[in-house]
Amino acid sequence: MDLWPGGVGLAAKLTLLFLIIISATTGSVRAKIHYQKWEVAYQFKSPDCFQKLAITINGRTPGPTIIAGQGDTVVIDVKNALFTENLAIHWHGIRQIGTPWFDGTEGVTQCPVEPGDTFTYRFVVDRPGTYLYHAHYEMQRSAGLYGLIRVLPPAGVVEPFIYDYDRGIILNDWWHQNTYEQAVGLNSKNFTWVGEPKSLLINGRGKFNCSNAGSGVCNATNPECSPYVLTVIPGKTYRLRIASITSLSALNFEVEGHNLTVVEADGHYVKPFVVKNLNIYSGETYSMLLKADQDSSHNYWVAINVVSREPGTPTGTAILNYYPNHPRRLPPTVPPTGPLWNDTMYRFNQSVAIRSHPDYIQPPPKTSDRMIILLNTQNLIDGYVKWSVNNVSLNLPQTPYLIALRERMLHAFDQKPAPETYDYNNYDIYDVQKNLNAKASTSIHRLVFNSTVDVILQNANTKNKNNSETHPWHLHGHDFWVLGYGMGKFDPETDPKRYNLVDPIMKNTVAVQPYGWTALRFRADNPGVWAFHCHIESHFFMGMGVVFEEGVDKLGKLPTAIMGCGDSKHVKP
Repeated sequence: MDLWPGGVGLAAKLTLLFLIIISATTGSVRAKIHYQKWEVAYQFKSPDCFQKLAITINGRTPGPTIIAGQGDTVVIDVKNALFTENLAIHWHGIRQIGTPWFDGTEGVTQCPVEPGDTFTYRFVVDRPGTYLYHAHYEMQRSAGLYGLIRVLPPAGVVEPFIYDYDRGIILNDWWHQNTYEQAVGLNSKNFTWVGEPKSLLINGRGKFNCSNAGSGVCNATNPECSPYVLTVIPGKTYRLRIASITSLSALNFEVEGHNLTVVEADGHYVKPFVVKNLNIYSGETYSMLLKADQDSSHNYWVAINVVSREPGTPTGTAILNYYPNHPRRLPPTVPPTGPLWNDTMYRFNQSVAIRSHPDYIQPPPKTSDRMIILLNTQNLIDGYVKWSVNNVSLNLPQTPYLIALRERMLHAFDQKPAPETYDYNNYDIYDVQKNLNAKASTSIHRLVFNSTVDVILQNANTKNKNNSETHPWHLHGHDFWVLGYGMGKFDPETDPKRYNLVDPIMKNTVAVQPYGWTALRFRADNPGVWAFHCHIESHFFMGMGVVFEEGVDKLGKLPTAIMGCGDSKHVKP
């Protein structure tokens, strides 16, 4: 029996086989298959006490945590029970080596799953670490379709830190508007911004002040919005796997009265460093060690606060419960309020401090074959407000890029290459553009397979004076080396001389600070088509992203299950 979906080529099969062999030789006795069956549907939920429709998986939001070992195969049967909405789910941080069609990015790697249909995702988790999954269709992530992925090292493999217990914590921001209202506001000439979130959630739980609920249904005693409780035993050490799935907010995470030791970032071991609190951006994951070594006679606050935007949302809280105190006993203090929201250098310096663990350094190539400089700007297209990259706002085509390229439907998207730079000699990043007009396009960047690519992310002023924003960028299908950060305008002649080529951390998501730049390097060695975009939900919806193609000609026949939209309706099985 063929374990792969129909039509998968020999190269992809050999790749998956190679991964299984690698897993077996690193201590895993036998690669396992983890099967789950999901029904995705709307249900009324009250995660912050205010009732609204949320997208759930088997009735839950957040969805179930996927736990698997390195080299294992994950199989998820997803039934779309949303009645009137399409669906796609992205496995954030899973590189999909040999299975690019299961990346879950509508318009890029697959057609969406239509209402009533069931789609099977099947992929290998090839590296231990902390990852995410979430909706990747329109703005459904904001409606509650998300969860955590925990990939364990093979049996007998010792990680470079010691802990007693392993806990997952997923952070989110939450609105009371539905995503249709948000999308219509963003995509109207009478532009309406989504505004600041109403609440911050820790493991799907928050607290909205019901006295401000107006005509909505809000019940402060609803058990769905009782605070998340993290119970600890005095003297024990806990690995906290922290993941941010926020749609807008950069967050600062703090456990009152406790230091935190950062040990992992996006699935890569970090040279350990101690923080009082951690800045975390949408799409990032970290592991931190917490030792329960404080006064155990009372409980403590776990707090998240908005940073990089002027907060309009109360502190999100959970309870660190020292056993045997009652888990619902509130701490005797007020929750921490975190650092100043506009202390850019505090956040900048913490990012710079993240280096690869000395025993796990994967040296980057010393040079690159290509440099792509991406300027992030806010623009107008025919009177609509958009986000653009090098003055081009991304439109996803009706026929997904992967299908169009593999089946040679080159008419399905703009064949003119996406712009690789901007006029950095003359552009003033500190001023509003003199001409705010941009254009929309489906054009992409086509990369030479196995080449080394540098990407420079450059932030600039928005269309509002004296305003620049933080943007977390996520790359599908790869990890990249973070070679450097800077404030001001990137200089391609001098700034590369300051790159960290000794011990850079590898990540899949990284932040660019206001009026700053971030430099990345990656190998274009994973055949497929991969999105690279701002992980703020509304920004990507408004066009803030690019697409990379590499080695599509090396793929075999695509699974017919990913087809059915645009011109792929006419592809013969």
